[in-house]
Amino acid sequence: MNCKRLCLAISLALCSSHVYAEAALADGASAQTLDTISVIGQGQTRQVQRIGEVDKQVLPPGSSGQKILDRLPGVSVQSNDAFGANEESQTISLRGFDKTRLGYTLDGIPLGDNSYGNYNGLSIARAIIAENLGGAELSQGIGSLGVASTSNLGGAIQYFSQDPSSVFGGRASVTVGDDNQRRGYLRVDTGDLNGFSAYVSGVHQDADMWAAPYQNQTTRQFNAKAVWNVGDHRFGAFVATSRVSQANYAYLSKSMLQRGLGYDWNIYAPDWDRAVAAAYCAPATFDADRCAFSGGVNSIDDAYYQSRALRDDNLYSLDANLHLGDELNLKLLAYHHDNRGQGHWWAPGQPSYPGTDRMLPISIRSTNYTIDRQGITAALAWNVGIHELEAGLWFEHNDHNVERNFYYIDGPFLDDTYLKNPDRRLFDQDFDIRTRQFYVQDRMRFLDQRLTVDVGIKSPNTRMRATARPGTEQKLASGTLTAKESLLPQLGIGFKLNANNELFASYAENIAAFVGGGSGGPLQVSPESFAASAGLEPEKSKTFEAGFRSFGDKYQASLAAYHVMFDNRLLSLNPCTSIEVGTRPECITRFINVGSVKSQGAELTFIFKPVDGLQWYNALSWNKTTYEDDYVSGGAVVPVAGKITVDTPQRMASSELSWNRDGWFASLRGKYTGKRYYTYTNDQSVPGVTTFDAGGGYSFGPGLGLQNVKVSLNVTNLSNKRYAGQLSSFAPTDPNGTRYSIHASAPRQIFMTVGAEF
Repeated sequence: MNCKRLCLAISLALCSSHVYAEAALADGASAQTLDTISVIGQGQTRQVQRIGEVDKQVLPPGSSGQKILDRLPGVSVQSNDAFGANEESQTISLRGFDKTRLGYTLDGIPLGDNSYGNYNGLSIARAIIAENLGGAELSQGIGSLGVASTSNLGGAIQYFSQDPSSVFGGRASVTVGDDNQRRGYLRVDTGDLNGFSAYVSGVHQDADMWAAPYQNQTTRQFNAKAVWNVGDHRFGAFVATSRVSQANYAYLSKSMLQRGLGYDWNIYAPDWDRAVAAAYCAPATFDADRCAFSGGVNSIDDAYYQSRALRDDNLYSLDANLHLGDELNLKLLAYHHDNRGQGHWWAPGQPSYPGTDRMLPISIRSTNYTIDRQGITAALAWNVGIHELEAGLWFEHNDHNVERNFYYIDGPFLDDTYLKNPDRRLFDQDFDIRTRQFYVQDRMRFLDQRLTVDVGIKSPNTRMRATARPGTEQKLASGTLTAKESLLPQLGIGFKLNANNELFASYAENIAAFVGGGSGGPLQVSPESFAASAGLEPEKSKTFEAGFRSFGDKYQASLAAYHVMFDNRLLSLNPCTSIEVGTRPECITRFINVGSVKSQGAELTFIFKPVDGLQWYNALSWNKTTYEDDYVSGGAVVPVAGKITVDTPQRMASSELSWNRDGWFASLRGKYTGKRYYTYTNDQSVPGVTTFDAGGGYSFGPGLGLQNVKVSLNVTNLSNKRYAGQLSSFAPTDPNGTRYSIHASAPRQIFMTVGAEF
């Protein structure tokens, strides 16, 4: 019923619109132009959607760029916090592809694969202060050839930072709200100084968890950006530092919800005695006299004492845009990123000080990560007759380490700092990852520029070498995996029927690098498992899409359809029965290519602007993504052929009404997300849900010596709907609903912001 209401509203908008003419706008997007050009990619030969500054108003300051993307067709964004910034629970899916199979960049800087425990990048929430985000461009399915990513099988998201202002001044804001939310932001711009401009900015944010025990979480970030225009040339620099401490929420199962624990169920802290009593029920530390569950809990995995994620990042870049003549342009980018992180889990059944009088049935399991990567990109563009040629390259060297340790404890404390000197080391593995990618493309225009033809190829090569360090309890593999392809083609065609209407179609092939390091993958296994996985092929996708766009003075519309084949899907499993394990050489749990996935669907976008200051944005999407092949696990066939892929809603709809006039502004967004499965055989799912967010306020303009004063109010999850947000930990089947696959949604939260420009 919720979906039908949103669909009906979009249909009424389509029926009532009137067609007006709109002049064609130039190709391309940047932080400065995203608010002034077509948001549905006019002139592009592939499906493109854009967001700009105004699209951020419906969400509270500090919301991640990924959360803002949720209104776009084909996109499902989930998180258990209002800002979409919680690392463990934030996720995005697009046309059946999960977040680790999409590509991400910020001003061309590669951000990796967006995984939790990332080995090759960082999330957009850590890469830039949200207030400094200028906009984003999403290519659903076929990303630009020049995108620096090794994971963009299903599409690419390019984020853009704001440029410095040409006028000296600054901005400051304070946000307060539910759960002791306190966020302060300050930015100072130099203004234009003979072609040079820069800004420095910082943010400090504190907030409690929305569920007991309401532990504190902190974010501290610094951004600086400089631009220097020298004649026709442009030089730039960017610095971002981030220090994040996030308390992790407990995972839920459907069984827990049915037992009445509810969506507000969380960790045991600060009830230490209850956590210890439950830990004595674990097999490794079982004590019949001390074992006790209470309050609806019946398993040691229903809860744990506490968990936390710590992340420190430093990101630097230098870039240049050089005009080498009327027909020649060279873009250069150099970047460095270093990271350290720890993920803490107070593990029941892992004893501290075993065999002594100090023994407790809990110790802290910590997964430690470091990243040290640097790279360069270069792109040379030149025009020859009808040809707009471009050739580019990308090199990156990444030193990554992941280790898992256990730290003994004597009792409870708040683990919001980095732990040192582990008592046990489970594994320790170094990764040397080298990426090189080359591409060349040509854009040709015919028939008085009505027909555009894009052709191009790219050649990616990612070599990942793992070295297991000695002296650990668990021996992991040392070895090398390479994902490469000498030629991956891409073709696009666009045709202008007239000034207001155009057709487009495109085809592309892509491969993904093997997952590594803290994200798991076929190298973070035993030597025997790695040896048994010899001959693995990298995951690959083939995407075809086509569509129609229409433009007028008061509307923009886009309709696109797509067909995607995703081959060589990787899973870790054992093909043999438990009896055969250990008796036959092939009976080893290992990564196996288990077949293909087919994705097909359609997306509709309609934007109606009946009068100045009023916009109605609408999006509908239908998707059917299915597994194409059964596979064998534990000696039995897992019947998944024809089943819907996990965490893939088949139907989504979003509608957003925005109004800006005489200093007043208001936005209301509704989003329907259809049923999602979390088992491969589709025997378990979570129902569809409709959520609403709202934002509004008033800009007072100049006064009191300030350029502007603005007050805004934002309400997330306006109807206080409780539902299953992020899904993870997928499995073939879950007959009793006991799998811990659900992160709960955040309840309704209200935030007020007072900002000033000076």
